Parts: sequence; C-alpha cells; structure tokens
Amino acid sequence: MAHAPLHLLGDVAVLTTALMNVESVSGNEGAIADLVEAALWAIPGLVVHRDGDAIVARTQLGRAERVILAGHLDTVPLPTAAGSRGTVPAVWDGETIYGRGATDMKGGVAVQLAIAARLAEPNRDITFIFYDHEEVEGSKSGLGRLQRNNPELLAGDFAILLEPTDGTVEGGCNGTSRFRVRTRGVAAHSARAWMGENAIHKIAPILARLAAHEPETVNVDGLDYRESLNAVSIHGGIAGNVIPDFCEVEVNYRFAPDKSVDQAEAYVRELLDGFEIECTDGANGARPGLLHPAAASFVQAVGGIPKPKFGWTDVARFSALGIPAVNFGPGDALLAHSDNEHVQAQAIRDCLSALTRWLGGELGS
Repeated sequence: MAHAPLHLLGDVAVLTTALMNVESVSGNEGAIADLVEAALWAIPGLVVHRDGDAIVARTQLGRAERVILAGHLDTVPLPTAAGSRGTVPAVWDGETIYGRGATDMKGGVAVQLAIAARLAEPNRDITFIFYDHEEVEGSKSGLGRLQRNNPELLAGDFAILLEPTDGTVEGGCNGTSRFRVRTRGVAAHSARAWMGENAIHKIAPILARLAAHEPETVNVDGLDYRESLNAVSIHGGIAGNVIPDFCEVEVNYRFAPDKSVDQAEAYVRELLDGFEIECTDGANGARPGLLHPAAASFVQAVGGIPKPKFGWTDVARFSALGIPAVNFGPGDALLAHSDNEHVQAQAIRDCLSALTRWLGGELGS
C-alpha cells in the first residue's frame, strides 16, 4: 500500500495520525522507515544515514553541545478483540486520537520530525534517531545494531528518549533480569503416587519465599526506584495421571539502577538458595542522569518534578555509552499496548512546545 509523503510543518497531532496510519508492527518497519528517511532528506542541513530500518539525522552547526532525540518506529501487534480502538488506522474522537502507536510511541516520533523540520537554528546540535525492533527481544534492536555498526553516530552529551511519560521527565530506568528456577522429582502413576516425587509440590517453598519477599525502594541520585520480584509463569506436568518429575517457575526481577545485572543475579540466588537457578536474560538499568548540566537545564525548561522510570527503556543503552539520558514524551505509558491505546492531541503539541523552548533558536518555516 502506497502512503502519502509526510508533511512535517502542520499540526504535530495530525502528523502523529499519519504515522499511525502506517502499520509498523515489529519486523514490518520498512514502509514507515522509507517515509521518515524521505522526509529527513528534504530538510536542508541534515546529514542522514540509514542502517536497515533505522535512520539517523544529524545537524552540523558546530555547537558546543550535542543532544540526542530518539524514538522507535515499531509497535506491538494489533489487537484482535472485537471493538478494540487501538488498531490501524488512527481514529479521532474530539481531541483524542485512538490507534496502535498513539502513546507508544508515534506521538514522540512526530515531535522528533517536527523539531527537525521547524527548528532552523537550535542552540545545541541535535542527533535524531529513529529505530526499528524495540518491542521485541533486545538482540534485534535497531538501536543496538546502530551501536555495533556505527557507534560514532550515537555520540552526544545528553539523550532524550521520547517514550510516553505524560509530559513529565522520568530519569533513568530500572534494570531487569529473568530466571528459571527448577525442581526435579521422580515420575510415577498418579494412582501410586507414593512411588514418585512430585516436582510441582517442591515448587511451593520457592513461591512462598517470593510471596514473602518485600521489595525495596532505593534512592538513586534523588529519585526513588521501587523494585519488584515476582513469579511470572510456571510449567510442570505432562498428563493428568502422571506424577510430574520436573517443574519450572520463571522469575522476573526489576531492580534499581544502583545494581548491576551481576549484583541482581547474586541477590536472587541468595534469596532462592538451595534451588536450581538459571539466569536467562538481563539488562542493566540507567541512573537518572539528572546531575548533568544539560539535564538540569532541560528539567528547568519543561517544568514539573522529575520521576523515576520503573520499566526498562533504551535510556539504559545510552547510559552504558556514558551518555546521561531521560525519558520525556506525550501520552500515558499505562495505555501503551492496550486495546484502548489513545493520546490527547494537545499532549503531543505541548511536548513539541516544551522541547522547542529548551532547544531555543529560531523556528524555520
């Protein structure tokens, strides 16, 4: 399906709907990446680079500081329930926009594009990053691919990820790790259960320890990060007449950014000592980054009281590169991925205004 070129100088909320009308479920970002790339090449003064379905556009004004504005182009799959409003194409209801990507995060992408087109003389050099495969496993991340293939394009002094935050600066993010905790028994016919050992029953102490665990709230650089440690799935048994000889519970630990992945693993292993544990995934969090002068000036410009980001976001990738990073974008993160995903048009306009105030300069036409 052919899509009309993007018009970057009109209402940023209308631009959001144009982006939403291009279905871009993870793995299908080609069409929207083509539109974004074409729109960026048409802006004088930008140097544009494409890697797969990730696009980087950079100003070259010789400013003393470089800021990164980043956002992903993909969405989670479309809802299938009858009557869902979080689908494609976008639907306006008054000043509310419904559809997949409304909050996560085509409103933020629209703001990036609008700034690229309108801000002719920003007071900082800007790197605009639009990337693919954010909503799937980290090994497929377009941002990670850019980091491997062209790390020089990610250089900067401060980064803003335009994930939905309801227009509030959210500093850093929690880390996350996953574990498989296993018990083993002896299979037997359930009519002669005493001949076996029930591996599912042996899981009970694990669940009891997790249920009794009291998560910490950890202050990191002035923000309070609430941790969580939970069983998220359980598997065991092969038939209704067989005593199970194997059971496995998956555990997810969301830990404050003062800990590393290794420290988080040590914490879980100590809590569940005595059980067979395998760490299957882990990603470090990111400290708030609010102590950097650019971050302080940004918070002052946009107003409000910064909050911690409890979920993991790609600010952690920038933090790992030594670049302080925050989350700031339009829309309520609690609506992301929902069958009722929507955003207020004014929230997108307000986000654009806030970033424009901070980046200063003269608005181009």
